[in-house]
Amino acid sequence: MASNPSLRDLYNPPSTQWTFVPPPSSGLPTQSATNVSFASHQWSTRPASNSIFDLSPSLSVGEPLSLDVSLLFRSLVASALLQYSSTAMAMPLEVGKLLLQIQWVPKDALTQEPEDEAEEEAETLSEATNEEESYFVEPGSVPTHHPAPKLVDDRGYMIRTSVMEDGTRPEYIIPVGSASTSWGMIKRLINFHGEGWLSLWKGLFTSCIHDVAFANLQPLVDSVLHSLFLSSQGGFYRPSPLLPVASHVLTGFLLSPLDLVRTRLIAQSSIPRYKTYTGPIHALSDILANEGGLRGIYLHPHLLIPTILETGLRSFMHVALPGVIAPRLWPGPYVAADTHPVAWAFAEVLAGCASLLVTLPVETVRRRLQIQTRGTAQPLRTCVETRPVPYNGIVDALWHILTEERSDLPIKRPRRKRMVEKEKRQEEEAEVEGGESWLRRTGVGQLYRGLGMRLAASVIVFLLAVVGGGEDVDGGWAEL
Repeated sequence: MASNPSLRDLYNPPSTQWTFVPPPSSGLPTQSATNVSFASHQWSTRPASNSIFDLSPSLSVGEPLSLDVSLLFRSLVASALLQYSSTAMAMPLEVGKLLLQIQWVPKDALTQEPEDEAEEEAETLSEATNEEESYFVEPGSVPTHHPAPKLVDDRGYMIRTSVMEDGTRPEYIIPVGSASTSWGMIKRLINFHGEGWLSLWKGLFTSCIHDVAFANLQPLVDSVLHSLFLSSQGGFYRPSPLLPVASHVLTGFLLSPLDLVRTRLIAQSSIPRYKTYTGPIHALSDILANEGGLRGIYLHPHLLIPTILETGLRSFMHVALPGVIAPRLWPGPYVAADTHPVAWAFAEVLAGCASLLVTLPVETVRRRLQIQTRGTAQPLRTCVETRPVPYNGIVDALWHILTEERSDLPIKRPRRKRMVEKEKRQEEEAEVEGGESWLRRTGVGQLYRGLGMRLAASVIVFLLAVVGGGEDVDGGWAEL
């Protein structure tokens, strides 16, 4: 008996069939739904409940939309507290860096006060006088040495001739050159009378509002620019890096008044009788009333040009430099954040360090121009030494910082009644005759105050990204 090689006769169709049953309505009986076999699969137009960890139950289709006010309020409060606490943690370093940037350290700052020079000269003359000869000399014939009289103005007040003079230094100004790093300025601010611990969080509320507004406004501006300039392009295209740069510049321009208010609140003295502004609202209203209104706060050349330069250069280098550095660190046809996260994170760190060499001087000049009052406003009484003559622009500020300031901080304060050995004096004189240090002759170091803090922050962000192992290695600019 020959076997049939075909299996066609052995196939039996399944007994169950797919049955699509619409959901029963309110006006029709539900008896028809019960006649369906138990083994049949019933499909309904209503999907399963879509509750994302019960945070948004209203996403379920078929349910009426409802707003959980209490849940929304708790989410907003938690987000605000998180942003406020993160800004408060970085605020002391920001305050120390900003005060170092606006501090004026002239090149001709004396390392010894005139009172000390007079005392040392009198002490030297007394030691050099022969006691035996002076014993036989009449008292009236010996010349007496008195310190040189102080210069006074028309009202009888002493004229300040050096920033190192403690006698003529205002009580709200921290001694110049007493700190060279952000951490050193933090310690100096804590120990200075009239400032204290609370001064480390000056401008905290304004900084928090600025950061939140920038984080929410910049993506909105970026999406608007993409919809305006890239809506006509179809298919796959590579987005231009100029649009993100333009969105950062436009957002920085719109929020520049908040940055101006924050800078002045940090720079002013904390002593109540020397305060110019009592808070951010008073500062903004005073600037609008006395410094040209909205036109002056947005379009003044001393404010507009530095804002565009700083935000434009920083965003352009953040977008362009990692793509240039990453292929040289890792071999391959295409290196990106999703394919090589570690190499891309390291490239971003190098790009951030390289961009600081360009953006930090521009930021320093912008801070110094921001503390200059205009129009009919009263001069700002800052807690650090500032230039008595205002700058005339970016180029003028850069030139005067490089030519009239010094970088060898901290400056050694003079000590009273000091005994200097003859050999040490000769060594100092030889050092002065041979030539001073280049840090003493130039103010290039003044343009890079806070560089160490920025580099340390970049390294910490890179290590956290590597240890975390997440795909989002950038996590924002993460810049203090």
